[in-house]
Amino acid sequence: MRVLLVEDDAALSANLLRALSTAGYAVDLAEEGVHAEFLGRTEPYDAVVLDLGLPKRDGLTVLADWRRGGVTTPIIILTARDSWQERVDGLKAGADDYLGKPFHTEELLARLQALIRRAHDRASPHLSAAGLTLDEEHQTVVTGDGTVLSLTGTEFRLLRYFMHHPGRVLSKSRLTEHVYEQEADKESNVIEVYVNRLRQKLGRDLIQTRRGQGYIFAGDGA
Repeated sequence: MRVLLVEDDAALSANLLRALSTAGYAVDLAEEGVHAEFLGRTEPYDAVVLDLGLPKRDGLTVLADWRRGGVTTPIIILTARDSWQERVDGLKAGADDYLGKPFHTEELLARLQALIRRAHDRASPHLSAAGLTLDEEHQTVVTGDGTVLSLTGTEFRLLRYFMHHPGRVLSKSRLTEHVYEQEADKESNVIEVYVNRLRQKLGRDLIQTRRGQGYIFAGDGA
């Protein structure tokens, strides 16, 4: 899953970048509103964490412009804890959730996970498909017989994206866009390498190749 973090406080953004990356997200950072609005319109994010107090263009304007332009990405806004009007205005402008500053990073991660879960119509907090259950906290996967398999960071991000989209053909370019941040070194065969690693761990039939189209994760979802 790929997240856009929009925050101009350098100390806070550094902490959130570390926390989000550790939690298995590919993260892009924007420190002002104009750049944030451009990224949100042109890049395929799975969620956005948006501070409202931004230089160049305030977060509320960015949010409203995104929604008017048809951007449907789930968005959590960050506001001053005592600014109820900001929260109301943000929700009216199209935000999906809000979090007041200061906040605990664990709460942001929990809200972000819940937001992505709702965006994929998942009622359960557990991501399961094709007999697998993904432990998002520990970045492991549990097989049908109860075996727990460790995953590298890239394996985890890739498998999570597959499990969010069971039965759908996913191109290499789409997988790359959602598994890596903007500045990552994306070699043409990197997805193929990690698909093969997942096949070695989980079985070759679980991820099928569709020649000229991409890959399909063979599960019915849960």
